[in-house]
Amino acid sequence: MTAPLILLTAGGTGGHLFPAEALANALKDVGARVALVTDKRANAYAGSFPAEEIIEIPSATPSGRSIPQMAKAGLLLAKGTAQAVPVLRRLRPAVVVGFGGYPTVPPVIAASLLGIPTAIHEANGVLGRANRLLARRASLIATGFTVTKGIPEGVRGEVSHTGNPIRPMVMTAAATAYPNLSQGGPIRLLAFGGSQGARVMSDVVPASIQMLPDEVRSRVMVCQQARMEDLDRVRAIYRGLHVACEVEPFFKDLPQRIADSHLVVSRSGASTVAELSVIGRPSILVPLPGSLDQDQAANARTLEEIGAAIVLPQAEFTPERLAREIQDLFGTPERLTRAASAAKSAGITDAAQRLAQAVLKLASTYKNGTKA
Repeated sequence: MTAPLILLTAGGTGGHLFPAEALANALKDVGARVALVTDKRANAYAGSFPAEEIIEIPSATPSGRSIPQMAKAGLLLAKGTAQAVPVLRRLRPAVVVGFGGYPTVPPVIAASLLGIPTAIHEANGVLGRANRLLARRASLIATGFTVTKGIPEGVRGEVSHTGNPIRPMVMTAAATAYPNLSQGGPIRLLAFGGSQGARVMSDVVPASIQMLPDEVRSRVMVCQQARMEDLDRVRAIYRGLHVACEVEPFFKDLPQRIADSHLVVSRSGASTVAELSVIGRPSILVPLPGSLDQDQAANARTLEEIGAAIVLPQAEFTPERLAREIQDLFGTPERLTRAASAAKSAGITDAAQRLAQAVLKLASTYKNGTKA
């Protein structure tokens, strides 16, 4: 019997593609075949994606108040849906699984029109706009958090909490014990702003290190992700402070760098929160402001409520406040150890396998778009 083909579709950012990659590996482990539909932004992240075929389909995000811009985005989504139909007819997937972002809209709508069962995975604590658009069409809604706000009432599909799928490299990093924080020894600080970086980290983190007392600053070793345009500025500050540092636009081995750190300062995207939990590291989280859904704030609260993280709204994320939090934490190392244990207790290590089984169950339940 031919192995079923599962078509995954994800927006071209790490936050969408990494969980899709984890599911792809879990599906292949049990003998399923995988293809991926994404957008042109995926090139930086999809190079190692375990798919038989990677297909680019155009999409757009309907944002802003301009009616012409909204109309243009709508037309591009319609064009993408029209392009997805013949792709799905050729591939004949058993299930189409969407991971959020507007690039998932054309393939999932096309699947629905063709009678192919669909699943959507919501990584955040609040259902994203693209997933809200697709929720009533989905045969399965899988969630990363126990409580997910914004799921419409009366959806026809099953709602199942699977957790957020974790890449194999995260599982490898999770085997690293929390590093010993000896008196007078090195303090390893990791700062990043998500897969696309964040200017605020470049503005605040180096300035906060400058404000630390000499006896603390002399122990700090910084690993920081910064945008290309900020690299020289950030490196120059650390060099001037004689602080050991690695500053790069992207770290391919970020999970291991999380594991090697005593403290992480970052945004609170769903993948970041899941990886902090599985690896088990204390963090200072700065949710992305201005989001209509406030999904990163909801994600961050799940770690704050169990004592695994300190959450700072961006308006409060100043060099002075960050320096004070860093000094307080490293002045009481037992707080960091407790926070690391609390984070680890929240990690779901088998989320990819849970989601794979739910998707394969969905595939076996439907035949030619009809529930058996």
